Amino acid sequence: MPPATPTIRALARQLGLSRTTVSEALRGLPRIKERTATRVRNAAALAGYRPNPLASAVMSQIRRSRSQAFRGGLAAVNLDESDRPSYALRYHDALIEGAHDRAAELGYKLQTFLVGQEGVTVERLDSILQSRGIQGLVLLPAWQEPDFSRLDWSRYAGVYTDYLIERPALHAIASDHFRSLMGALQRLGEMGYRRAGMFLRRHHDERLQHRLEGAFLAYQRSHRDAGRVPPLVMEEYNRAEFVRWFRRHKPDVVLGHRIEAVDWMKECGAKVPETAGFFSLNVTTESRPCAGLDLRPQLLGARSVELLIAQLQRNERGIPTPASLTMIPALWCDGPTLTGRDRARRGAL
Repeated sequence: MPPATPTIRALARQLGLSRTTVSEALRGLPRIKERTATRVRNAAALAGYRPNPLASAVMSQIRRSRSQAFRGGLAAVNLDESDRPSYALRYHDALIEGAHDRAAELGYKLQTFLVGQEGVTVERLDSILQSRGIQGLVLLPAWQEPDFSRLDWSRYAGVYTDYLIERPALHAIASDHFRSLMGALQRLGEMGYRRAGMFLRRHHDERLQHRLEGAFLAYQRSHRDAGRVPPLVMEEYNRAEFVRWFRRHKPDVVLGHRIEAVDWMKECGAKVPETAGFFSLNVTTESRPCAGLDLRPQLLGARSVELLIAQLQRNERGIPTPASLTMIPALWCDGPTLTGRDRARRGAL
């Protein structure tokens, strides 16, 4: 017969500890001394112990039914980056809001930390998190390649709220830019737009692993009635460069991240939305009402917390192998920069 699966009771008897101490050590609760927790984890690994997810779910439900008391702390970690565009702050604020509200619903308190020149160092953050017993980290999108490798990841579970993080490679959640843009272009075509043009900042396109440019070119290739306006990829957003591109290619709808393009289009003689439309690729960051994509940052923040808490409940800390990517489609938002819409509507793409 195969050997019996080791249990918490058996581990407790072997180690001379209570079942509660062993259980809490395996769950990574901060009130257990690190020396004891290490001893328990080592014994569990040696014995081949594996938690029973069904039993854990039942116990979790029992605890929830007793009360909605405080269950622990989580951290939202933001990098202080001088070259990050100021308009990105609105997107980050929405992410934090969604994460904070969902954490509170699930009995957790989310604290925000800033790392960098105006904040703490990564090493100092590590010390603060350990002293406060925080083991779950939501890492906010970074403009440059983020590096949190100096954290002691044996103590933490983490989720990155953008496409790619490699130092370390963590589970990530992001908007599905490719699918969302393909759906938006299809809908714009159905509205009668035939010469869609798109402008991007090169670094932004690279951060998204060229998903926007790829979707745009793929749509053009697969739709014969779509115009062949080449995408404008700029090192920095530049009015003069945009004006030259717009006058040469004459798109009837422009897609991009900056609402200022509407003013540049008007300089070229366009009337928005009568003769040419504008469609934002992220309405959360815009300073004026317009049609565009709602990347649903509040939902992304909420879902990141759900993924994070699930890891903690499964006692999964450290760098996952392999890391996974969860993507959520954006919503279409009507606005005054497109024609043919008498009232605002929103719909999934």
